[in-house]
Amino acid sequence: MKFALVTGANKGIGFEVARILAQKGIFVYLGARNLENGKAAVEKLKGEGLNNVEAVQLEVSDQQSVADARRTIGDKTKVLDILVNNAGIGGGFPQSALNATIDQFRNVFETNVFGVAIVTQTFIDLLRGSDEPRIVNVTSSMGSLTLAADPSSPGYDFKLAVYQASKSALNMYTINLAYELRDTAFKVNAVCPGWTKTDFTGGQGTSTPEEAGNRIAKFALTGQEGPTGKFISEEYFPEPLNIPW
Repeated sequence: MKFALVTGANKGIGFEVARILAQKGIFVYLGARNLENGKAAVEKLKGEGLNNVEAVQLEVSDQQSVADARRTIGDKTKVLDILVNNAGIGGGFPQSALNATIDQFRNVFETNVFGVAIVTQTFIDLLRGSDEPRIVNVTSSMGSLTLAADPSSPGYDFKLAVYQASKSALNMYTINLAYELRDTAFKVNAVCPGWTKTDFTGGQGTSTPEEAGNRIAKFALTGQEGPTGKFISEEYFPEPLNIPW
């Protein structure tokens, strides 16, 4: 049996990724900031006949919480095959480059960037034990510097200075991570789930959580022929691996 950890998995896209992976026979640890919410999500999946799931308290921006989660999971398995860094926050509105508060920047980067680095570094030893380790960092097409600077881009006039900066930084972290693991069996990618109807977007969007979850799970399950070091946006681009950084 393979093992996976999905952060921010008690609801929304993360929950759907956990469900899809569990349906594939993978044992999934659902990371949740609030353990009770995580347990409720697990009970929902068990009600669907998916018993290969377990909730783990995990606040990605808290190093002690991540270390405790590593200890909990490490006591049960010596191998982690899949890590989906899904946990993220938007940062609130408005987000002006001139007027957003430093606390807004700090809080968003703590989760969207530093949290990904903390979780990845903490669990890398378990991932190295896998024959086919996979890391998916959940990003956004809004993190594309090229698109954000292009007046002809459909989203050019929709700017979120804090959130976009965090996803651009996450994308660069992904590039570096994939490079460092380039001569191994790892596949490391940044995947945009699309504009998804969840609490994160206030229920607005063009994709369902199920559609978004499948876009992410696809690259968590990719074979040795699959890509690595790519920025992927299957909702918006006919050739999704060609989305500009």
